[in-house]
Amino acid sequence: MTFPVQLKKADLLPIISAALKEDIGTGDITTDLIVPHSRLAEAIILSKDNGVVAGLKVAERVFSLVDGEIIFNPLVQDGEEVAHGQTMASLSGRAYGILSAERVALNFLQRLSGIATSTRRLVRLVEGYKAKIVDTRKTTPGLRQLEKYAVRVGGGYNHRFGLYDAVLIKDNHIRVAGGVAEAVKLAKCKASPLMKIEVETTNLDEVAEALSAGADIIMLDNMDTQTMAQAVKIVSGGALIEASGSITPERIVGVAAAGVDFISVGALTHSVRSLDISLEIETL
Repeated sequence: MTFPVQLKKADLLPIISAALKEDIGTGDITTDLIVPHSRLAEAIILSKDNGVVAGLKVAERVFSLVDGEIIFNPLVQDGEEVAHGQTMASLSGRAYGILSAERVALNFLQRLSGIATSTRRLVRLVEGYKAKIVDTRKTTPGLRQLEKYAVRVGGGYNHRFGLYDAVLIKDNHIRVAGGVAEAVKLAKCKASPLMKIEVETTNLDEVAEALSAGADIIMLDNMDTQTMAQAVKIVSGGALIEASGSITPERIVGVAAAGVDFISVGALTHSVRSLDISLEIETL
């Protein structure tokens, strides 16, 4: 359920290019009117929050696409924790390029750092338990690769990247198939024997049915913590167990203590608070 932490430049290009086109379009009118193209400047990227850094390479790539002569000097690395007021990177080059790229670079850096920060918080809360924190497909359209990268930077793990790389039988699949056992049976008959079959369950009867049908991973969806503990006893090592739904920082330790293997948290990517980060021109 995880992938390497690295990001490939080739994969970044279409994402960043689309963001720059959205923001700059046919040109940066304000900067065009005020800043001579030859004017040089130095700037810093400053954290105005405490948190975990993610997305520096993305930010650097934004500036390089706008002006390939901008020098971007990171002073921290992705995965490091920064404090309020700490300088994260310095830049030098044409002021025009720095100003035009500023917002897109910060948008990526702020959001990815917010995801990494939230993930690190949950990972630390469950230290000492076997449960691993995993993300979901509840990501911003077009940004899934980056947001899942930020989860990994924060110490979490990636669940499936899309519908194409793993089997997860959800409630609507079960309704169409006619039940948990039938859905698992159909998937096991047609899927590669090397592919794990995961099925969503909502009560203990469905847990027992999924186990009997041979599911490799059983998701406990929106169950209370006591019911989760009972489900773990029923499964008794016969399958991996994922807890999902209504997972909050206040509840997550109890969920981990119930004995599950994975805890999936959609909020890591669908409702995260971005880290407050700014860019300041220091000298001209």
